[in-house]
Amino acid sequence: MAAERLNRDQFYAALAELDEAALKKALWTLYWRGSASARERIAGVIAPSSAAAQAMADARIDADALLAEVLEFAALARSGSYLRSRSVSPKERTRWRFTFQRLAKATTQALAGREIEPAASAMETLIDLACEMRSVDYFRSEDSVEAARFVVSDAAAALWSAIWREQGPAAFYETVPAQVLRWESRWGWTRIGWGWVSERETPLAEVLGGMLSTPDAWGQFSDHYLRALDLLVEPERPVGGTGGAKQVNIEELSAWHDLLRNRLAHGEYEDRLEALGRHPALAGKGVDRG
Repeated sequence: MAAERLNRDQFYAALAELDEAALKKALWTLYWRGSASARERIAGVIAPSSAAAQAMADARIDADALLAEVLEFAALARSGSYLRSRSVSPKERTRWRFTFQRLAKATTQALAGREIEPAASAMETLIDLACEMRSVDYFRSEDSVEAARFVVSDAAAALWSAIWREQGPAAFYETVPAQVLRWESRWGWTRIGWGWVSERETPLAEVLGGMLSTPDAWGQFSDHYLRALDLLVEPERPVGGTGGAKQVNIEELSAWHDLLRNRLAHGEYEDRLEALGRHPALAGKGVDRG
């Protein structure tokens, strides 16, 4: 049964009991967890001019064309074209980081819309590429992730928030665990480990910790995480995505596994810790009961 709707006087009376901090928290919850239309209305009230400008900018983004451009950029990078190829001009080879930044910004803007599928695929491709850039020289740069000013944790947060908002928790649980396996990095995503990007990075475990707010959410997410681990050890069934790895790097996932232990211990989902601890993809080095 739906909750009884308050009239204006009742609503204002209820608000009178809240201080400024509580009002801000309530408004933020509605903005962060609400639908795209609710978010647009709130943005229009608190910053009408900037909200209108953002709406116009989003309307100009052709998400399908953006995805095609991102896929082409990634394919050229992986083929070595930004190092030596006539398919990329010498000028563009030196300006690759600006192309990366432009594509990342446009993709983030597109994720703020309602039809996020092309933008989600584009952001997944960019993050996969950035993770590969730590160990593969796709561009002439000492540290390509730092040069591109690409913060993987921010990009993942934008992607996952959009999936939760527009496609719901079920799609979130189905999609995100495999991405965590591919993308999490204990020491960040740059080669040098310091600089503009490193100062802004956070572990993906921390991003997820702020999104999974209930024991049931943690339990359902852990079930799908176990399934993602299962796919790693099934023949010819990689995790997915262009950068999917078939083996788990335990060290990279240590913070995430610590968080799982803390959130699942002493509750109805505690048995998931035992399943993780003996999972073959983790080679006996998974999550213990603590």
